[in-house]
Amino acid sequence: MRISFFVVVFLSVFPLDVYAEEPDYHFNRNGISRAVLENYLDRSITMTDLLPPPGYENDGAFSGKEDDLRMIRNIRPKFIGRSLYRWGREETLGDPLYLDGAKKNAALLRDIDPDIVLQACLFEIVTKKVDELTIPDWVFKAFALPIEERRFQYEKMLASNGKFVDHWGKGSSVPDITQPETQLWFLFLAGTYLEIGCEAFHLGQVELIGMNDPKREHWQRFIAKLREFSAEKTPRGWILLDAHTPHGGMVVDGVSLLDFNSFPLRIKEVPEKSGDAKLEVGYLDALFGRSQGCVTPSGWKCDSLPYLVEFDNFGMSRTPGEATLQSHFIWGYDEISWFYLRDEEYRKDWLKYAAGWVSEHDPNGFLQMPVGRVVSIGRGQRVRFRANTRSNAVPEGLNLEETIKEIFTRPSVSIR
Repeated sequence: MRISFFVVVFLSVFPLDVYAEEPDYHFNRNGISRAVLENYLDRSITMTDLLPPPGYENDGAFSGKEDDLRMIRNIRPKFIGRSLYRWGREETLGDPLYLDGAKKNAALLRDIDPDIVLQACLFEIVTKKVDELTIPDWVFKAFALPIEERRFQYEKMLASNGKFVDHWGKGSSVPDITQPETQLWFLFLAGTYLEIGCEAFHLGQVELIGMNDPKREHWQRFIAKLREFSAEKTPRGWILLDAHTPHGGMVVDGVSLLDFNSFPLRIKEVPEKSGDAKLEVGYLDALFGRSQGCVTPSGWKCDSLPYLVEFDNFGMSRTPGEATLQSHFIWGYDEISWFYLRDEEYRKDWLKYAAGWVSEHDPNGFLQMPVGRVVSIGRGQRVRFRANTRSNAVPEGLNLEETIKEIFTRPSVSIR
């Protein structure tokens, strides 16, 4: 079919994407449609510790947060993952400076884009620091329990059979979801983050937390309580829940407890080319093609629940730089650290490749863009991955910002 000269000139001056209708990002207390959910997942980023004020970040303060706001205006993400959480240091949750600072930052982001959803995390860790926090009355009321004047009790959150006690070090354990104190704690976390302005929660490694809940009965009851509690605490009346799901989901009697699944990418080394790596269906426990079908919390059915894959961080092996075949490590490093250590052009090309590969091999999957995360580059050496365009404000920026913006505009781009 021939295209007239007028049409060619029109399109060259006014590209189609200028006139493209803005995707729908509206949901409410009745739930979220598949189309809207996927619109959010399609523009999702990982940006840990975006909300805490300086000095309250989990892995040390970092400067240039004003530039992070500039970058968000530029790349226009809609879902900001891991923007707020505690990994230990729970006592800060009672600090007004922490709470007020995070709330102000959340308000700044909503001013940039009211549709943005900020995700907080209810992680698989609890330390003895929780003993310093008083349980607010509203936590007892949410569970219809008598109000007491007492603090949280670390020991009551632990598995009675000793499983995963001191799992993260002495006095730092995995909380057991079957323990009532754990459920009080998680609701307190969620309520605190809701007040700050978060509307999504990542539930972390739910299989660890559910170590003594094989039928997910306790998880099911707690999540129902969490949704009920949150309905009056958010502008839209609905929270988005996800978790790392190694078995393809959290489905009970055909109904998913989660709005979407999440999992690490599970990147595979290319041993014949030092430092190179790729994605592959069926490698280790990668989620590609395995996200379970279900009825979603919003009521729609799917053969495979939409999911995010992310660049995970968990440290480095004893042999950094060496091939570690059939391992979660890539050339001796976790996923985000391996990616950080590649050169600039490789990172740009590989990110385009990964976005295109996921879209091609499983339309239910979406790549969560790496924008801010801690990386491990040596023993005791932890630095921050920052996708920002390099500048005086962020001299450590990795110049990935424009690549991410391009992928968001054309999510099916692939270089391989």
